[in-house]
Amino acid sequence: MPIIFRSTPVTEPYTFESIGRDWEQDHIIRPGGYPFYHYLQTERGTGTVETDAGTFVLHEDEGLLIAPFIRHSYEKSSDSLWYTKFASFTGTAERSIPQIIGNRQIIRVGSDQGTRIAHLINSCVEMLSSQPVNGKELSVACYGLLIDIADSSYVHSLDEEPPYRNYVLPVIKEIESSYSLPLTAESLSSQVYITPQYLSRLFRRYLNCSTYEYLTSFRISKAKELLITAPRLEIQDIAHRTGFADSSYFITIFKKAVGVTPLEFRRMN
Repeated sequence: MPIIFRSTPVTEPYTFESIGRDWEQDHIIRPGGYPFYHYLQTERGTGTVETDAGTFVLHEDEGLLIAPFIRHSYEKSSDSLWYTKFASFTGTAERSIPQIIGNRQIIRVGSDQGTRIAHLINSCVEMLSSQPVNGKELSVACYGLLIDIADSSYVHSLDEEPPYRNYVLPVIKEIESSYSLPLTAESLSSQVYITPQYLSRLFRRYLNCSTYEYLTSFRISKAKELLITAPRLEIQDIAHRTGFADSSYFITIFKKAVGVTPLEFRRMN
């Protein structure tokens, strides 16, 4: 019953906040959701997962990925025991996970895909159980696991919901293409002809953050990329390229989001 929780600083682009297998699953209730992307898959028995997006019954090798802070609960479906595999994801490139999975809140994985994912989880558990842990190899495996989950055909797609498709998605695309420009919640909302307050409510509903928080998070993720891939680039240049007009403000926001200054982050990586 290997269960592993991360206890060291995050230095890889993608890694596990927790991972485990052969777990005798208890009844879990999370009104505020879980702070990381969280994948749960049945090994033996049957479990039922309740979410805002619906109720999902997980038979053997079937799984579910749940986005951060999505209300959910789960428990075994019968008197027999329910054994699960699970993984939750973090890393220095954690902000890119929504793009990897297509900004979906829930992804259901069928048994065929789940069989492959089960092997990947087992392999990652073995990597973490051996010493010393090869962080780069584990990060590649973690990314591969995310891609396999994202490729599942059993998907609850936000694109099916008109408010997301008509208002939130166009703003996300504008942020992704123009994050270096002086964007604001007001300018972004005007592009889809709604008020800043309503746009932020939609972002909160679908992505669990305000428009401004999403914009800032995306800019920070791009800053992380530049800090690692362009080691000679000055901090003030990175601030400018990622949409922060003032380098001091950039350093303050970066440290608040990441826990270290940009220079400290660069040294760690």
